[in-house]
Amino acid sequence: MAADSMWINAPAKINIGLDVTGKREDGYHEIRTIMQSIKLFDRLTLTKTRAPGVRLSTNLKFLPTDDNNLIVKSAKMLIKEFDLPGGLNINLEKRIPVAAGMAGGSTDAASTMLAINQMYDMGLKDSGLMKRAVKLGADIPYCIMKGTALAEGIGEKLSTVPKLPGCTILLVKPKIHVSTKDVYGGLVLNENTVHPDIDKMIDAMKNKSLKTLCDNMGNILESVTISLHPEIADIKQFMLDHGALGSLMSGSGPTVFGIYKDKNSAQLAKEEALKAFDKSFAFVTELYR
Repeated sequence: MAADSMWINAPAKINIGLDVTGKREDGYHEIRTIMQSIKLFDRLTLTKTRAPGVRLSTNLKFLPTDDNNLIVKSAKMLIKEFDLPGGLNINLEKRIPVAAGMAGGSTDAASTMLAINQMYDMGLKDSGLMKRAVKLGADIPYCIMKGTALAEGIGEKLSTVPKLPGCTILLVKPKIHVSTKDVYGGLVLNENTVHPDIDKMIDAMKNKSLKTLCDNMGNILESVTISLHPEIADIKQFMLDHGALGSLMSGSGPTVFGIYKDKNSAQLAKEEALKAFDKSFAFVTELYR
C-alpha cells in the first residue's frame, strides 16, 4: 500500500565464516562467506516531497549526504528507472558503527530500496530489487535478503543455509579504522594459504551444533587485518577467556564478535570489555532471523 512517509530498520550483519578463493581479472575477489543478520539497526525515515530530488540528513555530521552515499544513489536509481513523481527527504539515524565490517552502508541502501518499493506501491519482488542492488555494491543484495545465507562470487550469488542455533552475540569494535580495499590488497593467496572450511561450518549448522560451528569458524582476512592491528587478536582472546564459545573478526574488520550461549554471560563480558579496551564500541545482541 502506498504511503507518504514511513520508517524502516536496517540490520547489521556479521560474517560467521569468510574465505577468499581467488582474484578475478577485474580486480574483484571471489569469496565464500556465511552472512548473518543481527539485531543492531540503523533507522531510516523516508518522506515524499513535491519538489524533485533526494535530500539526506543524518545524526553523524561526517557522513556524506550527496551522491557519495549509497542511500542517495539507491533512491535516485529507482526514482529514475521508474520515473517516480516528486522527491524524497530521508533521515538516517546511524547506530551501526561506520567502517566496521558489518555492512552498515549496504544495509542502509537495501532498506532504502525496500522502503521506496513499499511507499510507491511498485510491486517489485526482493529478487527484482536484488538484481538492481548489485550494480551499487556486492553486499546490498544480501542486505535485501537478510537472515542466514551463503554468499559466493563477489558476494552477489546467494543461497539459503540452515539457520544458526540460538545464541547471543557480543560485538566489540576498537576505535581504529580499517580500509577494506587495503585488507583485500594485502591478502596473499598461494599454496601455503590456510583457508577456513566453510562447508564444515554449514554442516555444523545443519546439525544444530553450536560448539562444532564455533570450533571451525574462520576468516581468511584476519591474516591481513590482525597483522596491521594486533588488538583484534587481543579482543578475540579476551572473548574466549570470558565465556565465548567462539570469536571471529567480521568482514575485513575491525569489529570482533563472540558467540555466547546466554545473554547474561555476554553482558558480563561486555562490561569487562569496556574496561579492558578503552573507547571501544561494545554491544550485546541477538540473531535477526
